[in-house]
Amino acid sequence: MGITHSIQALTPAQRNTVIASFLGWTLDAFDFFILVFVIKDIAKEFNTSIPAVSIAIFLTLAMRPIGALIFGLASDRYGRRITLMVDVLLYSALELLSGFSTGLTMFIVLRLLYGIAMGGEWGVGASLTMETVPPQARGFVSGLLQAGYPAGYLLASIVFFLLYPIIGWRGMFFVGALPALIVLYIRRSVEESPAFLQRKSRPQQPFLTVLKKNIPLFIWTVILMTAFNFLSHGTQDIYPTFLETQRGYDSHTTGAIAIVYNIGAICGGLFFGTLSQRIGRRKAIVIAALLAIPAAWFWVYAPGAVLLAIGAFVLQFFVQGAWGVIPVHLNELSPDEVRGTFPGFAYQLGNLLASGNATLQTTLAAHWQGDYALALFSVAVVVACAVALLAGFGYEKRNVQFGVPDDQPVEPAPSARGRTA
Repeated sequence: MGITHSIQALTPAQRNTVIASFLGWTLDAFDFFILVFVIKDIAKEFNTSIPAVSIAIFLTLAMRPIGALIFGLASDRYGRRITLMVDVLLYSALELLSGFSTGLTMFIVLRLLYGIAMGGEWGVGASLTMETVPPQARGFVSGLLQAGYPAGYLLASIVFFLLYPIIGWRGMFFVGALPALIVLYIRRSVEESPAFLQRKSRPQQPFLTVLKKNIPLFIWTVILMTAFNFLSHGTQDIYPTFLETQRGYDSHTTGAIAIVYNIGAICGGLFFGTLSQRIGRRKAIVIAALLAIPAAWFWVYAPGAVLLAIGAFVLQFFVQGAWGVIPVHLNELSPDEVRGTFPGFAYQLGNLLASGNATLQTTLAAHWQGDYALALFSVAVVVACAVALLAGFGYEKRNVQFGVPDDQPVEPAPSARGRTA
């Protein structure tokens, strides 16, 4: 099914849900990526080093599993809609407070708490969306939903490019409080997940009980998401630092390049998410991950800002192309009655295991006499191979029916040709 037909397959209520979840993830990512553009300025103001400030990125990522578990369990018990509203309000408030930090310790504590709130959004929003849209539209919607992450990065790039010289690093965080307004849209326009409402009438097993029945799947999912998060954060978090520190570009050039590669990321997520509906989730991920490997060289070693921007566009097209399959893939693999918790918790545990990426890459760069390019390139190639192998030899339940009790056999839709776990 093409993009046009996927959009036409959605009812107005389903489109509202997709829009709300997309905006929630977009602005959550926007709030996170504000930090990657201003690490150098925060380090200067608080009289510390860039690696010391990068600990804030580490802690934000490390705390996300806690948020995924807390908000996921709440969504499985109380509903996706109300949980999503609370989560958006919380991460917006913490973003605002970050701009008032008086020292590095206060800033790091606030980013730690922000990590809890950020960790809750993806799982709740993805389950609400995937349980609401029709199966034939899942691939495209998955790509669109995950495109919210680079869209948030793109938005942060634009704000940095246009407003940073005027508002400074603190003003960037103040702008990051605006996502709270999404709650008004969710409250007015978004309905609860039909699959959640259907399950409310049946006895529910505790999360740990369901998890014990699916240990191999859960372990594989966490390992896969560890590789995915190394791939994503390994190609994003310190790339602006590389452009400014090693290549010597100013904030305008850095922001312009970031805008270009985030457009590539959005296009890649939509393309491979939609492609996965036709060729399968595993095949789409493997193709995207393998194509990212040759693109990685141009991403860091191309001469000149224009060629670097082109290389970055191509790399992020493939990196976020692979990511575009993840929302639908994890939700289809999830046990039905814990879909609010399982995908997000596995995803964020992968984030935890990959949370030292920024510190790892900055440390490697320092060890290699400031060679950020080598640190970025090495990590990107290794983890792209890992993603391809893990996905290619993993599980798949393309187009599985949602809302069916876990003790009943589940048959994929007739168009599904992937391996059933």
